[in-house]
Amino acid sequence: MKAFYSDHFVLPLPEGHRFPMAKYSMLRERVAQELNGVQLLEAPQATEGELALAHAPEYVQAVKQGTLSSEALREIGFPWSPAMAERSVRSAGASIAAARLAMKEGISGNLAGGTHHASASQGGGFCVFNDIAVTARVLQMEHFRQTKKTLQVLVVDLDVHQGNGTASIFTNDPSVFTLSLHGEKNFPFRKVPSDLDVGLPDGCTDAPYLDTLDQALKQASERFKPDFLIYLAGADAHEGDRLGRLKLSEAGMAARDQAVFDWASAKQVPMIICMGGGYGHDLVTTVAVQMNTWRLALRHWLHWQNRG
Repeated sequence: MKAFYSDHFVLPLPEGHRFPMAKYSMLRERVAQELNGVQLLEAPQATEGELALAHAPEYVQAVKQGTLSSEALREIGFPWSPAMAERSVRSAGASIAAARLAMKEGISGNLAGGTHHASASQGGGFCVFNDIAVTARVLQMEHFRQTKKTLQVLVVDLDVHQGNGTASIFTNDPSVFTLSLHGEKNFPFRKVPSDLDVGLPDGCTDAPYLDTLDQALKQASERFKPDFLIYLAGADAHEGDRLGRLKLSEAGMAARDQAVFDWASAKQVPMIICMGGGYGHDLVTTVAVQMNTWRLALRHWLHWQNRG
């Protein structure tokens, strides 16, 4: 199984900044040490043309050239630097590259990504480019060239924060179905309607969460027949997260991931995973949750190779 990383392109942040940039290299190092079946590849750059399939060209240029307004940078939450622009382009490129592989191999992934608060013309919530939306559009374009058919893409967003940017990009687009399971009272406080939104109360624990996810996947299946799945496996629903406000155990988080992999396996739908949020009081705990996701993903990949 192949996975793409972009943590070598470090975004310089001021001292005391609350975004846990170190988690990306921590995750890559643990994957390299513990999961011999995962081949780690450096993320390529997303091209300007690929980014423009989901973003306004003038926004893409403003990010790359450093001409974003101070207000736009406040919304994103990062100061601009050449490294910030490069990392954003690479993070989107990682998901695109993973998706191209997944169409052939069943599953691949991005050790970062899941930047679901970025909309077509602005970023937000530590998200610059929306790798989910860009990837869906690139796959659809390439699939249509080959088959003259529109690829149907399902986004299952299990980050604890609602995927407002993704929802806004795909509003009134029947070829992409967006499902978001999130903390109802958490950021963003103004939600943009997904095709299926499920808001959860603060303090939600394993059993009600897993039951709600099962029902949401069933409802999505009744309303949409996907050809491809993009899974946003946010670690911030874990009980140890600083920003999550839910109470899922580590076992509950693994059961969540397994439910998505089982669903994809039953439908024989190729998929990618991207990591989304994770803001643990202890980053070692956040990375442990993410490692469980990758262990299960590797098992899913092995099953895909051996099927039929």
